Amino acid sequence: MKRWIVRTAVTLAVLGLTAILGGAAWAWLQLRGSLPALDGQQALTGLSAPVRVARDALGVPTIAGATRQDVARATGWLHAQDRFFQMDLARRRAAGELSAVVGPAALAIDRDIRIHRFRSVAARAVSLLAAEDAAVLAAYVGGVNAGLQALTSPPFEYRLLRQRPAPWTAEDSLLVVLSMFVTLQDDDGTYESSLGTMHDLLPQVVAAFLAPAGTEWDAPISGDAFAVPPIPGPEVYDLRARRLARPPAGPAGISAAPAAEGAAPEAAAARGAAARKAAAEAAAGTWARRVSRGEPLAGHVLDWAALLGVDERGDGAIGSNNWAVDGRLGAGGGAIVANDMHLGIRVPNTWYRARFEWPDPQGGETHALTGVTLPGVPAMVVGSNGSVAWGFTNTYADWSDIVLLETDPADRDRYRTPEGWARIEYVDETVEVAGAAPERLRVGTTIWGPLLPDDYRGRRRAYRWVAHAADRLAGAVAPLEQARTVDEAFDAANGLGTPGQNFVVADRDGRIGWTVYGAIPRRVGLDGSLPSSWADGSRGWSGWLDDREYPRVMDPASGRLWTANARVVDGPMLALLGDGSYEVGSRALAIRDRLLAREHFTPADMLSIQLDARAVFLDRWHDLLVHTLDDEAIAAGTRRRELRDLVTGQWTGNASPDSAAYRLVRTFRDEVSAMVFDFVLVECREADAAFDYTAVRRREGPLWALVTERPLHLLDPRFESWHALLLAAADRAVASALGEDAAESGERLADRVWSEMNEGVFRHPLSGAVPVFGRWLDMPAAALPGDLYTPRMHWRGQGASERMVVSPGREEEGLLHMPTGQSGHPLSPFYANSHPAWVAGEPTPFLPGPALHTLTLTP
Repeated sequence: MKRWIVRTAVTLAVLGLTAILGGAAWAWLQLRGSLPALDGQQALTGLSAPVRVARDALGVPTIAGATRQDVARATGWLHAQDRFFQMDLARRRAAGELSAVVGPAALAIDRDIRIHRFRSVAARAVSLLAAEDAAVLAAYVGGVNAGLQALTSPPFEYRLLRQRPAPWTAEDSLLVVLSMFVTLQDDDGTYESSLGTMHDLLPQVVAAFLAPAGTEWDAPISGDAFAVPPIPGPEVYDLRARRLARPPAGPAGISAAPAAEGAAPEAAAARGAAARKAAAEAAAGTWARRVSRGEPLAGHVLDWAALLGVDERGDGAIGSNNWAVDGRLGAGGGAIVANDMHLGIRVPNTWYRARFEWPDPQGGETHALTGVTLPGVPAMVVGSNGSVAWGFTNTYADWSDIVLLETDPADRDRYRTPEGWARIEYVDETVEVAGAAPERLRVGTTIWGPLLPDDYRGRRRAYRWVAHAADRLAGAVAPLEQARTVDEAFDAANGLGTPGQNFVVADRDGRIGWTVYGAIPRRVGLDGSLPSSWADGSRGWSGWLDDREYPRVMDPASGRLWTANARVVDGPMLALLGDGSYEVGSRALAIRDRLLAREHFTPADMLSIQLDARAVFLDRWHDLLVHTLDDEAIAAGTRRRELRDLVTGQWTGNASPDSAAYRLVRTFRDEVSAMVFDFVLVECREADAAFDYTAVRRREGPLWALVTERPLHLLDPRFESWHALLLAAADRAVASALGEDAAESGERLADRVWSEMNEGVFRHPLSGAVPVFGRWLDMPAAALPGDLYTPRMHWRGQGASERMVVSPGREEEGLLHMPTGQSGHPLSPFYANSHPAWVAGEPTPFLPGPALHTLTLTP
């Protein structure tokens, strides 16, 4: 009997092990089957002639074809093989269709974006494409679907999600463009709505002070810095007396634990992710049980920042730097363009490096474009075509307006228009949900755009946004490829239906220029800063600016141009652009000063500016903290002497990962900001649950004015003096580093370094959904220099999505590196091999290197 039991146990163990090994072997084969092809020959229907794809040591392809359409088809093939899941997420993000692959956890995201009905916008844009653009896009789409079908197995993410990839369409490519609108612009009017609340509830001079047009940190290329308005006196707004006379209904003045600026959205996202995880597990059990039952993984542990590609709120999170010097200043007499675009860094990276080559059909020079592409789109996003080189930063100009509807009191679906009464039109939208029943949504739209939720006063609102303009979007396929001069590049860039960008360009003759890449609405009767009624026809949009009306700066006398998401111009040019919440300007100022400090530049000099982690912005906050920690303050606080000694002795002003002084000064400033504005804007927050002062990016101006001038009438009554508030902020900075029991803690402040608070974490969207092995999908956590306020922008999972330096016509001297790698497949040699150089800030060549792999795509 015992022998039988042993034999049975051994047999079962062998069978179990065989099943496990068999399952592992099957999974391995499936994973291997989705690896992109690197060598040999593959058929690609629709080509006019063979296309050669030569990959270098980083996996960067040189795509050489007989025609532009052939190059587009091959690009689609490569994008699909290396990055299809990323492309799929992008189109679904814009269309409000994420739930169809990741389940109910994405429903809130889909509901929010569905109001824009972007799939129908994209479909209309496809119907308006010029014939040549339509042909290029059709070739690209054909290549995407062929590349996907050529994989033996679907991309591995679909196995995890128990889904099948849907074919690609032309409208999907335009949805990818629209996904960048969602990433780079305000998709729900938060900034304008919050300004409206301030103007509704506060005296106008108070609202103007708290949302200034500029600060001393402005560094425009045209005009001067704007001064912050003076602090309104107590006769205008004595908030301290008002609150003492009428205590707030809820907690006032100081939040329990203010987060570092830029971190609050991430904290909210983390809480949301935890809630989604708990709900998913409660509904369907653990990952192992679900897979054992053959259920889909959709809606399980998802990294939402990685899934969406970016944290959507936060100071400076979505930005960029670009600048140029003309041929008088560039090495060898050539103009130089530098660009680093700041986004959420996910795995794989947003961009896909490539070089396009095809002969000129008129017998001229071979077309050759090098730079980065956006998977899902056939165009080169930034780079050089040999004659012109260009780079982008987000403008933060005003690309949208909130329209207050004048509704019929007897029927809220009737609203006034310049032509008389109209009715809100409703469309039923269906949101497919993996593992659950579809959800029906009713979306309202007006002649001006979709309905937003009612505001805090119950007013109905519509949203007018450049992203809704299908006729503009139709021009976004391949606009810059054949420009040969700055003037031609300007003409190609102006008017396109892409997210409005600061477009800095140089040509091979040594000229440089700045303009706006995108479509600018022609506003009539309003500046667009506040919600307003358009019912009587005196206010609104009247078409789009013509090219000749665009703001342009060409061949500046200084030979230098720079932008970094702050205000770029003033006067009439600024009036055309409006203000969509420009950045405070600390990065732009630092870049300007570095450019003005010398008269000769090489690509290496430009890279050194991109890697500059000095936070001049915080020097005065360091001085304020040291001044606050006087002898009397130190005598009353147990860790204050340690804090003063540390920030006095260690401060360099650099956002170095090993600097505790930087962390503490940065946290001190953030705590002061939270404590001051929690009180100063308490009446706005109490009245409007959607009010978001973090949307006002130039808060530093009024904040510094308040802590230096110290008006008693704007001080939270919980403090007897501003000095007491600053001391409380210093204590909170210590508690943030050591915990609330800081007084008893045996830890040293010197050990609580900046990298603990600002570690670089770069994740694959599904890594948290794969037990044990999921971490191998992520890049290693990295202690990186930089902050939101430094040219080398780094904030946790956000940073430079690429760094490029190039002189048109001298591409062999250029530099380009990016995080993660070319491929989205974890078994590919190109999954992570671009990452070390990016982390270290080491240059890699702009042009692809010698071919290590050659693939021929044949008709």
